[in-house]
Amino acid sequence: MLTFIGLGLYDLDDISLKGQNAIIEADAVFLESYTSILTGTSPAELEKRYGKPIKILKRQDVEQHPEPILDAAKTGKVAFLTGGDPMVSTTHADLRIRAKNLGIETRIIHGSSIVSAVCGLSGLQNYRFGKSCSIPYPAKNWFPRTPLDTILSNLIQNLHTLVYLDIQETAFMSVQEGIGILEQLITGDSEKISLYVGIARAGSENPVVAAGTSEKLKDVNFGPPLHILIVPATLHDIEQEYLTLFAGYAPA
Repeated sequence: MLTFIGLGLYDLDDISLKGQNAIIEADAVFLESYTSILTGTSPAELEKRYGKPIKILKRQDVEQHPEPILDAAKTGKVAFLTGGDPMVSTTHADLRIRAKNLGIETRIIHGSSIVSAVCGLSGLQNYRFGKSCSIPYPAKNWFPRTPLDTILSNLIQNLHTLVYLDIQETAFMSVQEGIGILEQLITGDSEKISLYVGIARAGSENPVVAAGTSEKLKDVNFGPPLHILIVPATLHDIEQEYLTLFAGYAPA
């Protein structure tokens, strides 16, 4: 049995009771560490709570070398832990397909996801979001324009864009870094982005939500990770009021 368990957004207490019980009953526990992390806790604290070792997985462990996970699931109960909801990532969908093809029973225990949390924190209506995108840290001779193209395409359709910010082993992209990369990619007035919404530490006791121009958000102290960015389209009256009340937005 391979059980995919979402840990939620921020700390140890975000998990559902169903997910918690599945970890307690598991013979082996794996935690993937590359699509999201819970910055309000640590693997050591997870091990302490559940009284069992947790194997930390990198991207290549899941995508290229999943045999230890699948072999354990053939003969016992395996808990595969992820931040947020476990099936937001296509990597996890691929792992479930592999398990199914090997005759391994699987199930999903969902967790709270940033996809829905951003709507509650920003007030932007969920059905008005278009295709999401990710901003990676640029590398030598590699500065992809794809995220900007996705945002501009959504804006033409009057759709909001959820923009995931890069997570690496030693670095977590900030709202300001993400905006800076987008601003570097913009080549003219036709590609202007007039409004951003930055969110930090969704799911925590004190998340930070701020809306405004790139210049305004550069001066906002979003604090520690994780951060995420939204580029809104034209605002509905309720969306505008919500951002004004809860994100410090000052309409021009």
